[in-house]
Amino acid sequence: MKVAYCGTLGSFSREAARRIFPDAELIPCETFAQAYEMTESGKTEHTVLPIENSYAGEVATVTDLLYRGTLFVQDVYDMKVVQNLVGIEGATLSEIKTVTSHPQALSQCAEYIAKRHFSEIPSENTAFAAKFVAEKGDLTLAAIASKECAEIYGLTILEADIATGDENATRFAVLGDYPAPPRKGENCILMFAVNDRSGALVAALQVLAAQGHNLKVLRSRPLKEKPWQYYFYIEAEGALRGAAKDSLITEMEKSCSMIKEVGHYLPEEHI
Repeated sequence: MKVAYCGTLGSFSREAARRIFPDAELIPCETFAQAYEMTESGKTEHTVLPIENSYAGEVATVTDLLYRGTLFVQDVYDMKVVQNLVGIEGATLSEIKTVTSHPQALSQCAEYIAKRHFSEIPSENTAFAAKFVAEKGDLTLAAIASKECAEIYGLTILEADIATGDENATRFAVLGDYPAPPRKGENCILMFAVNDRSGALVAALQVLAAQGHNLKVLRSRPLKEKPWQYYFYIEAEGALRGAAKDSLITEMEKSCSMIKEVGHYLPEEHI
C-alpha cells in the first residue's frame, strides 16, 4: 500500500501516516494539494492530511481541498504534538531573531514568538523549516519542529514544548477515493452552501437536528468564485447513509445550493 502525506522525514504528518499505516510505503509531497492529488489520481491508495489543531483551529487549505476534490474522509485520528524551538549547533536562545515553520505551528506558538519578539518566515511544513535552518547555518535563525526533526537534521533543541496549549493535538484525516464502510457510533462530515435568502442556514441546520444529528463542528469558508459568499463544513453525530441520507439531502436542497457528503469517522480515535 502507498500512502501520501505532506512533508518529509521528521514531519508530524509523516509520523501520523506511519502510526496509522505502519506497513505502508509513505510518499512525501511538498504541498497539501500535491498529497491530495496523489490519491485522487490513483497513484496512492490513501493520503493523510491534518485538518485541525486544538489551539490554532482548522487547516483551511485542507478544508478547501475537501470541498473542491473527490476524495472521502475515511477516518480521523488525534495525535499529540510537541513543538520545539530548534537551531544549528552553537546557537543560543538569546541570539535567535527569526523563526520559521508551518503557519499552523507558528500560530500554536504565537504567544511564545511574541514574547521573544521573533520575526516569522512561513514554511510549507515543519520538517521543511528544520531542513532550511540546517542548510542556512545561521545562528540567528531557528525552526519550530519536532524532536525527531532536530535529530534528523543535526539541530539543537533551544527550548522544548513551546506551544501555548498544554494539550496541543492535531487531528489527521485519512482520505481515500471511496467511502468508509458503515461502523457503529460513527460521525459524519458534510459540506454545503445555502441559497441567498433569509433563514436559509437555520433551515438547513434544522433538517439535521430533525433527523437526530447532534452538531459537533460548524465552520464557514469563503467561496473563492463568489466574493462574500460562503460554504459550511459540519461534523455531526450519526451516520449519513442510505435512505436516511437521501431524505436529509432532499430536505436540505430546499435551502441549499450545494450539498456534498465528505465522509465518516469514528470519534475519539488516538494515535
